Amino acid sequence: MTSEHSVPPGRAGRRPTMVDVARLAGVSLKTVSRVVNGEPHVQRAMADRVLAAVAELGFQRNHMASALRAGRASATIGLIIEELANPFYSTIAHVTAAMARDRDTLLLSASSEEDPVREEQLLRDLCSRRVDGLLVVPAGCDHSFLNAQVDMGIPVVFLDRPGTNIEADAVLLDNRGGARNGVRRLVADGHRRIGVLLDSVDVHTMRERLAGAQDALADAGIGYDGALVRGGVRDPATAAAAVADMLTQPNPPTAFLALNNRITVGAVQELWQRGSDAALVGFDDFELSHLMPRPLTVIGYDTRELARRAAQLLFARIDGDRSRPRTVVLPTELVERGLTAGSTRRGPAASGVRR
Repeated sequence: MTSEHSVPPGRAGRRPTMVDVARLAGVSLKTVSRVVNGEPHVQRAMADRVLAAVAELGFQRNHMASALRAGRASATIGLIIEELANPFYSTIAHVTAAMARDRDTLLLSASSEEDPVREEQLLRDLCSRRVDGLLVVPAGCDHSFLNAQVDMGIPVVFLDRPGTNIEADAVLLDNRGGARNGVRRLVADGHRRIGVLLDSVDVHTMRERLAGAQDALADAGIGYDGALVRGGVRDPATAAAAVADMLTQPNPPTAFLALNNRITVGAVQELWQRGSDAALVGFDDFELSHLMPRPLTVIGYDTRELARRAAQLLFARIDGDRSRPRTVVLPTELVERGLTAGSTRRGPAASGVRR
């Protein structure tokens, strides 16, 4: 059907179009459209010619363009998370992708790398691509730029942290209650000097967890001592250094609260190397926590449920739910971990590293 001197479009450095298919098959553009869109009442012989041309050219239908021309949704949603390589966020992406697949919807995922400027650029780009909705683990402190998109019908659901300067759904953890319960456990075990290790109070989760620790101390009549709180603890190395420094003070802590699991890992390392019997409670469960060389308590939760509830909310909005935005708060629980945790130790931890 082609001359011996012509090169099929699909092999000439550009994507073949329906026009190319029609030319190769010797049929009208309308006939090609009817065949590739699965419409009935096309003669068998003509449909076979179109399908043969499609196969020869490697033509692929543009589902998004077809949907937009028909006035339908794009069947695409966007997900902005902190870091795709991070187990906590990869779990969120995995669950969301599975739910999107069940609805014949494509998930576009990207990492903000905890950079508010990059986050805004990514969100604006996804909106320009006409996605049906957005799931966002926020990095920035102002999401008012999304208000215009929400007004135009693009629903937004925040997860793990709430959005700012925008009315939108959010699915969060009980960060304050979890930390409160963790410190209450330490107080019940007789501890009065409890070191608190955190990243930055600029992060919503850190701020809430610190507030929960303060609640528990106040409830127990224990005065808040700022000297027992160390900020800027961002990874296991800085956590180990902070623990080492606090233990060398004249009146050292007898227990520690680590406000994420990367901090917990560093604290375990330092306490183990020193042979310290200081108690340890860490927010977030993590992979291999049950194999840590000393007892510890983690404040755990279901990462998969966090993602599932957020995706359910988003798809409900896409399907037409126009009720007022709501915030869902998921519970946490205290779980005993470590190789010598005894009979209270549970099974392997769910993976997840986060701030």
